[in-house]
Amino acid sequence: MSPHRSPQDAVLTAPPPAVSIVIPAYNEESVIRQCLIAAVYQSVPAHEIIVVDNLSKDRTAEIVRQMQLEYPESPIILLSQDRDQGLIPTRNFGLDHATGDILGRIDADSVLEPDWVEQVQNAFADESVHAATGPVVYYDMPMRRFGLKADDKMRQLMLRLAKHQYHFLFGSNMALRRSAWETIRAEACLDERDEMHEDIDLSLHLADHELRIQYWPQMISGMSARRLEDSPRDYRYYVTRFDRTYKAHNVKKMALKAPMVVFFSVYFPAKLLRAIHTVNAAQPTRRGGQ
Repeated sequence: MSPHRSPQDAVLTAPPPAVSIVIPAYNEESVIRQCLIAAVYQSVPAHEIIVVDNLSKDRTAEIVRQMQLEYPESPIILLSQDRDQGLIPTRNFGLDHATGDILGRIDADSVLEPDWVEQVQNAFADESVHAATGPVVYYDMPMRRFGLKADDKMRQLMLRLAKHQYHFLFGSNMALRRSAWETIRAEACLDERDEMHEDIDLSLHLADHELRIQYWPQMISGMSARRLEDSPRDYRYYVTRFDRTYKAHNVKKMALKAPMVVFFSVYFPAKLLRAIHTVNAAQPTRRGGQ
């Protein structure tokens, strides 16, 4: 065997990138445990699992500390971001402190599929990929697998409508190279008035630097549909964040408003389905046909 290796051989033998998982959390005692359990039980272990507590007034931090005791072999790290209230400064704090090659970012109500870290590594095997995102399955809704297929189809439709000019990250299921974060960290909008979608903002800053975002259908995360519990007024404000984010970046492509139309159209039927599912899930199982 020749002692000289080609560059291609070096790539083939390079170790897979280390994946950090960053989880911003504010008053998430009801969901943080299931989120961490899913992050721990991965086919390929995460390099680190970072929970960034943002001035929580409930038992969020206490539960994370308990998980550290229960899973001492797992790299669960608890950080406290107590300078500013808000998702963006908390997200930034976590990304700044992560040490992996790839920085995963999920929500506290996310429940990762068991091969999520492995799929993230697969998505970044191509050196030209600087960020990646995937579909979600709503675990507290009926017809979950149908919902996953619908979510995947909608995201692929968005790519076609945008003519692949814009690839948008999804905050509940995304990852980016640490080098990409270091490129845009000083530019990412702080959004003090809390008007925009922070994940789309990141996507647009990446696009400004021509840093490629990859949609990876196998990179699947579960998430809660608890947004449907919002009042119609609050839900409308959430959906119109799309428009305000585009305006802040002077993006005028009309096709990119498609998600707003979809979210508005599904609100009432999905809210009804969730209510029925919640009632059915709360009913005790009957025995013996009684």
